[in-house]
Amino acid sequence: MDTDIQDLLNGLSDFVDAVVVPLENGNAHLFDHGRNFYAPNGAYSEPVRKLLREVRERSAEAGYYTMFAPQDIGGGGLGPMALYEVWRHLHARYGPGRILPYASVAHWSYAPSVLCSYLTPTAKERMLPAYLAGTTTSCFGMSEPDAGTDAWAMTTTARRTDEGWVINGTKQWITNAPEADWVFVWAVTDDELRRARKGGISCFLVPTSAPGFAVDSVIKLFGQAGGHEGIISFTDVHVPEDALVGELHKGFPLAMAGVSTGRLYNAARCVGMAMWALDRAAAYAAERSTFGRPIAQYQGVSFQIADCAVEIYAGDAMSRDCAARLEAGEPAHTEVAMAKVFTTEMCSRVYERCMQVHGGMGLTNEMRLYDGWHTARIVRIADGSAEILRRNIAKATIGGHRP
Repeated sequence: MDTDIQDLLNGLSDFVDAVVVPLENGNAHLFDHGRNFYAPNGAYSEPVRKLLREVRERSAEAGYYTMFAPQDIGGGGLGPMALYEVWRHLHARYGPGRILPYASVAHWSYAPSVLCSYLTPTAKERMLPAYLAGTTTSCFGMSEPDAGTDAWAMTTTARRTDEGWVINGTKQWITNAPEADWVFVWAVTDDELRRARKGGISCFLVPTSAPGFAVDSVIKLFGQAGGHEGIISFTDVHVPEDALVGELHKGFPLAMAGVSTGRLYNAARCVGMAMWALDRAAAYAAERSTFGRPIAQYQGVSFQIADCAVEIYAGDAMSRDCAARLEAGEPAHTEVAMAKVFTTEMCSRVYERCMQVHGGMGLTNEMRLYDGWHTARIVRIADGSAEILRRNIAKATIGGHRP
């Protein structure tokens, strides 16, 4: 590993251990009980939101929060290799079922990202100071109830007026929507171009305080009391002309620009989470005895651990190769799709095995293995489901593409 990246990981770990973990431990009552963690509407409770904001702001002061944001807006401008290493490291070190450690680094879909480079000068003045400081966050308003995988099917519209634009429509599965201060929303600005799939979709920056914007509901998953995704709507939401992000009718490429980054992030997260689970399963198998012998000596257990190690190594190697290609500026959409499919499914298999190795303990809340299984199951669908990615991989392969 590059020594600069290793130094970065060491510094980030020191920050999280010294600043974030004490905050987490001192507020365990919030994180251990759903009624305290979530507000009645299903969003994060106000104390949790304050802690997240504190972590973001303190990380920004320490220089870690915006390490992946573009340099032209004041970020660190670090590339795909560092991105993969950082997220893999964080998830391998701190594991699932926690949120504060991961607030230390700006997430591409609701914190400073490449989208900020395309803001107008006046929009940058309004948004960026608090955004880069971690005080405010955003959300990525692309998916709709009837336009998920096929984004060209979106029906949200932006109509030009003498003073700017009026936006109407509904978005669904929007991460961080319940907490966001801003939303990057994609809307149809030329329906003829959209139907031809040649453009006609534009991106706009909208404050969530704008009249007509609403979080209609918080989406709750796996029986939890709340969630981090929401359904949002725009009812005659007026924005000025300078709210346009990038070029008119050319917003779709902006959304796609972050696809490889998002999938590489998910691969890193899954490899890291799988490493965390394997470490605990291996340690448990070595110390837990039945019939006078450590369970690690039974093939039914040891082979499950071996399978985990083999698959994690494969997923890590695939993902590092993708990161290196992206770092070099090479096109790697198909390879990143392959890595996303493999690592997310691998992570689910690892958690199934590690829960089984732990026996009944693997089902308990205190082991946090369920949290990892839960996250891995979601990621197999989020940011491109395995089915649509396999479709794309097959199409490229039949067309002659080889890794």
